[in-house]
Amino acid sequence: MDIPTRVAVITGASQGIGAGLVQGYRKLGYAVVANSRTIGASDDPLVLNVAGDIGIPGVGQRIVDAAVQRFGRIDTVVNNAGIFIPKPFTEYTDADYDAITGVNLRGFLEVTRAALAAMGTGGHVVNISTSLVDHANSQVPSALASLTKGGLNAVTKSLAIEYASRGIRVNTVALGIVSTPMHDPSTHNGLAALHPLGRIGEIDDVVGAVLYLERAKFVTGEILHVDGGQSAGH
Repeated sequence: MDIPTRVAVITGASQGIGAGLVQGYRKLGYAVVANSRTIGASDDPLVLNVAGDIGIPGVGQRIVDAAVQRFGRIDTVVNNAGIFIPKPFTEYTDADYDAITGVNLRGFLEVTRAALAAMGTGGHVVNISTSLVDHANSQVPSALASLTKGGLNAVTKSLAIEYASRGIRVNTVALGIVSTPMHDPSTHNGLAALHPLGRIGEIDDVVGAVLYLERAKFVTGEILHVDGGQSAGH
């Protein structure tokens, strides 16, 4: 098997945005290591599927180890996996907190820490965040999303500076509401009204933004909003 010169690790890759990202990186010629809690084997020899909950200690390292063992290197990590539980702040439970921080923060930490150690010189980390960090909405109370994804926005800038001398870039894509299996189609019209452009995002909008950052070799520390104008105002 001829190994491509570039390899991407993508979490939350079994459906929706993650599955779209797998296809997008394959079209760029990358081999892909795709992770999700449950994910079957791939028919594509250049896609290695690794099942596991990144909120559980040890899983992130296992994903990176599998990538290096199979393909010999890692060039990009897309931290796409995330948990979103909207509810009033005082109704959040300890179980909610553990689930959300486990995936959104611990999962990010372990996968990214292991990948950065394996990258050497040059590479790219892309985080997926939410515009609710910048544009809170009383119709969508989700403080734990802001707590965790706001942390990703902040650490994006921190890591971009820390690793710039090694040629490793770190960026984030902050999303509005995107048409994925998470949202019932009957809610789309109502959700569209939350965006100044009057529609919800499509998976291709997100994939296009991530792949733009992949190609934008002079861009690092950037929080790119793909949100139909939400973060600008309403």
